[in-house]
Amino acid sequence: MKIRYLLLFSAAVLAAGAVAFYTLTMRPYAGFSKPVLIDLPRGLSTRAMADRLAAQGVIPTPLSFLAIRLLRPNDRLQAGEYEFRSAASPRQVFERIHRGDVFHYQLTIPEGSHRWDIARIIASLGFISESDFLKAAADPSLIADLAPQATSLEGYLFPSTYRVTRHTTARQLCRMMTDEFRAEWNRLTPPAAAAVHQLVTLASLVEKETGVPAERATVASVYTNRLAQGIKLECDPTVIYAALLENRYRGTIYKSDLENLHPYNTYRHPGLPPGPIASPGRAALDAALHPADTPFIFFVAKPDGSGGHQFTTNLSAHNKAVAEYRRGLKENSTEGVAGAAPANRD
Repeated sequence: MKIRYLLLFSAAVLAAGAVAFYTLTMRPYAGFSKPVLIDLPRGLSTRAMADRLAAQGVIPTPLSFLAIRLLRPNDRLQAGEYEFRSAASPRQVFERIHRGDVFHYQLTIPEGSHRWDIARIIASLGFISESDFLKAAADPSLIADLAPQATSLEGYLFPSTYRVTRHTTARQLCRMMTDEFRAEWNRLTPPAAAAVHQLVTLASLVEKETGVPAERATVASVYTNRLAQGIKLECDPTVIYAALLENRYRGTIYKSDLENLHPYNTYRHPGLPPGPIASPGRAALDAALHPADTPFIFFVAKPDGSGGHQFTTNLSAHNKAVAEYRRGLKENSTEGVAGAAPANRD
């Protein structure tokens, strides 16, 4: 009889324990009213993880997390930042951390961004500083096999949308962006003997000169025609880039900028600049690889604010187009219509 009672008592205890364990570890819980982000850095103990999760209301008590760890001592809990938006059981929380289902930030780099633009965008995330990114981007080793002439990663930080975590480093991000460049470059199937650095440099000029997709191959043709005829490119964005390199860009182009002897100033030096001046997108790269067949050697912006350009074959026609541009700007300014401001070259 005593044995029977003992067995019944043991069964009752086990049943109560099972109910308690289920309640502790399997019941969904949410002690927060809005989504929470919790960073679990590398080296953090299970107890410290449990304390952080409980303090933010993700689990009801540290014990609920530690109880699961007791049953699964060999499971690896992965460091990272985790987002919790809705009720989940401690077991589900444990499973997420075991899988490494970390929170990702979306980082979008627009076409035509130079490395300083990119550094500012990245810094806005709050965990990679501008200086750290610029230091990483100054090292060309990630692209040296493809473009041995590159002195930095400018032009090879492909403009796209990336998913990064709080623990992504500047170097890792540069690798992601250069890997994406390689993938896009290979999709364009360039010739085996393609001069990569020169083509990417040309593409960056095209990218900065026009935002109209249909014009990119035509702009590329103007530059290839000028290069073939030994005419200086006289590309305004290269003047701006030279000023940026010298940390003296003032928001517009002045006469002193045009007279600057910096190697990137294509008003003073023939040929392409020493390297890219921004990150070209796929369309600009394609335009550099396949410029249109045109006789044009000049272009100037249209004054209508469309972003388009007037292309011409000789200086007389170009000067007429420039006069129309300036006249249109003046008329638009008088009428209060927004338009591109002309460079200050006085």
